[in-house]
Amino acid sequence: MAELVTGHAGKAHATAEQAAGLNAGILGLDDYVLNVHDKFEITVVSANKVTIGTGELVMQGRHVSQGTPEDLIVTNGSQGQKRNDLIVCRYAKGSQSVESAKLVVVRGTPTTGTPTDPAVNTTSPLDGGTTYDMPLYRIPLDGITIGTPVALFNVLKPMSDVWDSLTPVTGQVRMPYSDRYITLVRVGRIVTACAYITLTSNFTQTGNTSVSETIPKGFRPSGDSRAVMRGTDNGGATSFYLYGTPEGKMVLNGTGYTGRFVGISGCWITA
Repeated sequence: MAELVTGHAGKAHATAEQAAGLNAGILGLDDYVLNVHDKFEITVVSANKVTIGTGELVMQGRHVSQGTPEDLIVTNGSQGQKRNDLIVCRYAKGSQSVESAKLVVVRGTPTTGTPTDPAVNTTSPLDGGTTYDMPLYRIPLDGITIGTPVALFNVLKPMSDVWDSLTPVTGQVRMPYSDRYITLVRVGRIVTACAYITLTSNFTQTGNTSVSETIPKGFRPSGDSRAVMRGTDNGGATSFYLYGTPEGKMVLNGTGYTGRFVGISGCWITA
């Protein structure tokens, strides 16, 4: 039977289950730390104590808030053995369906070999689970020493970041051997380049030759990619490639002739 949740019913009727369903439907069926406060930053205090900072998280639609830092005790390690512990946010539904959440250290099994993470509760409360764990950190222990904690959560960016990532940003780079410019448009991390221009000088590049023009900041390719722009005219007499580096430098490869109308296009990923 359908029920109006966000409406006056003359009695208490909105439930935590309905709020969790709405959160999960909007934010996704996963677990997230929100991009506010300390984002549950961890500090190793001693060989058996860590501090978890403030933060907000959503686990399976359940919103959990930590308004003040919290100290957690890690069971001492053993000489000659290794162990992985997990710090989790644990959801629990107890008697009379009372729900709660708390930070818990789940102790792993000591071993002289390669340690593995301990088992956690994975049945979502959205599916009827009464205990559910959202892993926040892995705490590696080597003997009695706590190693560097490993974050296991995703930080969910706010909607304002999504809006910014979808807003087009325009720029331009001058075409070598021309007095015209190639138009650059960036949406998120994707850059497209396009132009229909006239060359003002001849060039014949038999190999990759550096040119003085540079791609402006904000449009340069990431370190694991290259900006590639291809130019050609209708007759095919002019054909070339422009390669751009993460530093903005460009190299030219191909042939062009004065007065030829050239179409240029390209696409790459920025840093």
